[in-house]
Amino acid sequence: MKILITGGAGFIGSNIADALLAKEHDVIVFDNLSLGKKENVNKKAIFYKADIYNKKEVDEVFKKEKPQIVIHHAAQIDVRKSVEDPFFDAQVNILGSINVLNACVENKVKKIIFASSGGSVYGECKSLAPKEDAKTNPLSPYAIAKNSVENYINFYSVVHGLDYTILRYGNVYGPRQDLYGEAGVVAIFAGRMLKNEELLIFGDGKQMRDYVYAGDVVNANIKSLTKGKNQVINIGTGKAVSVNELVKIISKSIGYKKKAVHKPKRDGELFKSFLNINKAKTVLSWTPKVNMEQGIKLTIDYFKERI
Repeated sequence: MKILITGGAGFIGSNIADALLAKEHDVIVFDNLSLGKKENVNKKAIFYKADIYNKKEVDEVFKKEKPQIVIHHAAQIDVRKSVEDPFFDAQVNILGSINVLNACVENKVKKIIFASSGGSVYGECKSLAPKEDAKTNPLSPYAIAKNSVENYINFYSVVHGLDYTILRYGNVYGPRQDLYGEAGVVAIFAGRMLKNEELLIFGDGKQMRDYVYAGDVVNANIKSLTKGKNQVINIGTGKAVSVNELVKIISKSIGYKKKAVHKPKRDGELFKSFLNINKAKTVLSWTPKVNMEQGIKLTIDYFKERI
């Protein structure tokens, strides 16, 4: 199949592109390189430096390439930046996504797979991990935008017949995550520890997240090519791990001995977020294969070669 990946030079998108090419799909990478890196783009992929917010660029690429499936990962991903500048966040994440959806309909794309955020759209999680039918409660402009795009996708499905699978990711980590970027505490912590730098924790470190390895997320996207029609599906591990626990795991793997320095909690951040993944097991026949310790080691091994 011919598959276009928006954000395909980024951390998750580039890993998906590699996996699709290994399965002999034709891959088009669409990325403005604001966060993505050209070196992440597989040489077998067709690459366009273009921006989803630029309707002309979106339309030109879609018209020329006529993809059968679109995997939509291009986004403004920084929760803090969305709090500081909700207008910019909405421009990219909502209006940019509408450009992509319009292009899908105009060029008869069969299906869109959308990277949503299970780590933010549910808001604060209580004792039970939320299922996909739980009420959403987005508490940042970033989460509001992701939730809004989900609703737009449903509209485009009902009115225009565009098939979709919406994947609500937990906190994704792994090789190619940006050591210095807007998101990705695993990469940031690992980078600082590998350079023996001071480690900063915002808040008391008891904040809990569902950390899922990038390779498992890639597999969920591969399965979504043919499964999960018009479904919203959580992609995580079903387990909540605190920042303090995460620091211990990474420190042990690296041999880092310094104590972390605590800073004030940042606005817009949730205290607890994790996901019920039973639907992914039944609908996609998907389960995470890489546990936290294994994933951290794979991630650290990748960064060791680049620091």
